[in-house]
Amino acid sequence: MARRKPKSGWRLRLLGVIGLIALIVAVGGWWQLHHWQPPRAAYPMQGAEVGQADGVVDWKALKAIGANFAYIDASASAFARDTSFARNLDDARAARLQVGAVHRYDPCQPAERQAANFVTVVPRDGQMLPPAVELDMLGDDCPAKVSDAGIESELTTFLNQIENHTGKPAILKLTSAFQSRYRIAARIDRNLWLVRTRFQPDYAGRPWMLWTANSARQSEAGKAPLRWVVVQP
Repeated sequence: MARRKPKSGWRLRLLGVIGLIALIVAVGGWWQLHHWQPPRAAYPMQGAEVGQADGVVDWKALKAIGANFAYIDASASAFARDTSFARNLDDARAARLQVGAVHRYDPCQPAERQAANFVTVVPRDGQMLPPAVELDMLGDDCPAKVSDAGIESELTTFLNQIENHTGKPAILKLTSAFQSRYRIAARIDRNLWLVRTRFQPDYAGRPWMLWTANSARQSEAGKAPLRWVVVQP
């Protein structure tokens, strides 16, 4: 009586095919995620946020891939400054991009000191986009206790001072963590910039103006991934 051929061979081949398909899907998903941006038809105005951590940026390449503007990290807290700000500002303008400045707000530091830091770094220029204030750091770990009401009051003072310098209302770049903790979108009336890769953000409870739609977009503009931003039409 003839012996049956073992079935382990075709099972291994099947597992190999399944593994190969999974690998192809994973690689395709990674590539698509890291190169994805919202469709231009839905969001005609698109750009990037750039800072020192992004290294050297090829601004002409950035414009070539569809950037209309760039928000450039300028200052943080009361003393920190992005050492690449002046160079990035000049190079972005040379590439004929609209430019704006970003300050990372620190709820542990007085508003006046942070505003002084910002106005020292960012020129008074009516051609620049409205300043953006990144709200991500929470006040829970401040050396001296800061109340929620105190954080709102100091933030309002800071906004008034930098708006006096720039001549334009600021934009609140609001993370979901900060909004969840302080509900600031309902308390301070400014345009919003929200952050959520791939999916439209809805955590602020009201419409946004800017959206970081991909926080790690790979491109020809540099070795580091870009923070890709779109404007609500």
